[in-house]
Amino acid sequence: MVRLTVLYPKTETSQFDLAYYLEKHIPLVKERLTPFGLTGVDVNEGMDAGDALPPYAMITFLAFNTTDELNKGMGTHGGELLGDIPNFTDVEPQTQVCRVL
Repeated sequence: MVRLTVLYPKTETSQFDLAYYLEKHIPLVKERLTPFGLTGVDVNEGMDAGDALPPYAMITFLAFNTTDELNKGMGTHGGELLGDIPNFTDVEPQTQVCRVL
C-alpha cells in the first residue's frame, strides 16, 4: 500500500475552513480518486498543545494499493483538486508519498 500524505502548515495568520474541507473538498477527492484506486482517507486536525500552535492545521492521508493508481488518479484530477485548495486555505500544502510497511 502507498499513502499520499498532505500537510497543511499552521501559522498565527493562516486560515483553514474546516467545514468546507470536510463537506466539499474531501467528498470531491473521494469522488475523483476512488475510481483510480483510492482505498481510504484519514483526516487529522492539528490541535493546540497548551500555548503552542500545532505545526499543521490538517494532515490528511490518501491510501492507494499502488503508486500507479495514485499517479493515474492525480494525473487525471490533480489539477482540479489542487485548484480547490484556495477555497479552504491560504497556505500551500506539503506532500509526501510513502510506502506503508
